[in-house]
Amino acid sequence: MKLYTGDLSPYSAKIRMQIYAMGIEDDIGFDLPVQFMMGKMSEVSPIGRIPVLETEHGLIPESEVIAEYLDELYPNKALLGATLQERAEARVISKIADTYLMNNIFLSLSQANPDNRVQAVLDLLLGQVKRGIGALEHHIGTGDFAVGEVLTRADCALTPALWMCNSTVPRLGVDNLIKPGTRVADYWQKIQNNSHAQRILEEMNRGLQARLDGTERRMAKEAIARATEAGSS
Repeated sequence: MKLYTGDLSPYSAKIRMQIYAMGIEDDIGFDLPVQFMMGKMSEVSPIGRIPVLETEHGLIPESEVIAEYLDELYPNKALLGATLQERAEARVISKIADTYLMNNIFLSLSQANPDNRVQAVLDLLLGQVKRGIGALEHHIGTGDFAVGEVLTRADCALTPALWMCNSTVPRLGVDNLIKPGTRVADYWQKIQNNSHAQRILEEMNRGLQARLDGTERRMAKEAIARATEAGSS
């Protein structure tokens, strides 16, 4: 199998963390198609976004669908939770991370330039992020992990989502939305001690640095040039 993924993509990061935690990394290769760099990812998958999992039976888009697929493919290694209630809580937390945090932060990046910013739009989007963080206060446990006593898919979704709150939102001229003394803040500190989370955070920080210093653009140009040359030969 092959996962089409990128360091800075939080939806991809949550699947990579799941793969690392399940111990199935040897079964799945990672790749970033040149079509993604060219803005033509729809040539690979109709949705046109990463992550996409390539299997012997075809392509599977959408991170939550991929997460479910991997848990079903490797039932003895699944990260669902120990009980029915834990499995429900893990799904709720993952949904909050995807829908209220990651998605709205992504959309808010369109308002990053203060000269073109529509403050009402930014306020609306970040209001949804705050709503999601508020909901997490009622769902996150008080232990080392989001749900129960072991790492679940909830942690795989929350780690990149909270990284975005911590590293991306302040670039919009807004204070960090993770407030000290809250369950979310306590959890964020604890999960950063987990080896799988640390690996994901290192990858995302690497991706951010590559974008900021121009490395990402340079590598994309080189990959596109190689693909163009190969196609013309």
